[in-house]
Amino acid sequence: MTEGTDGEFTAFVNERGNVLLRIAYALAGDQHGAEDLLQNALAKAYARWPRIRGDAEPYVRRILYHDQVSGWRHRSRRPEVPVAVLPERVGSRDSGQDADLRMLLRDALLSLPPRQRAVLTLRYLEDLSVEQTAALLGCRAGTVASQTSKALARLRQLVPALDDSVTEEVR
Repeated sequence: MTEGTDGEFTAFVNERGNVLLRIAYALAGDQHGAEDLLQNALAKAYARWPRIRGDAEPYVRRILYHDQVSGWRHRSRRPEVPVAVLPERVGSRDSGQDADLRMLLRDALLSLPPRQRAVLTLRYLEDLSVEQTAALLGCRAGTVASQTSKALARLRQLVPALDDSVTEEVR
């Protein structure tokens, strides 16, 4: 690649890297997995950088989603380490109740099947439509709708306090 192309890629990563890392984190569920996912996506984008026309961010996001889905297919099981008691978080800025609810929600999200987690990420974090989500994941709009419904129902079941906290905020 030429120096100009390298400079364009570097500028893109400097400008949009944090946003892409946040998306990768939502998909992977942990910081190290997110960094690996983003690094692989950026490496693939760099190799094709001269051929990417227009805005590169949608292209890199698509790589992130596809790599994460491919990872689910190749992974026989998710490595988990069960613990009897969750460790306390030190230095939390939120009240204890908010932090507890956030931890419950995080654990509930990580317990969802990967496809449901991806659908929720695209629909609610990325604010994409059902059709856009279906196009990115390579499935039908009906599949996105049903996966979203199942994921939200499961979250309500796993974290009943969510419905209570949303109701209290509305009052």
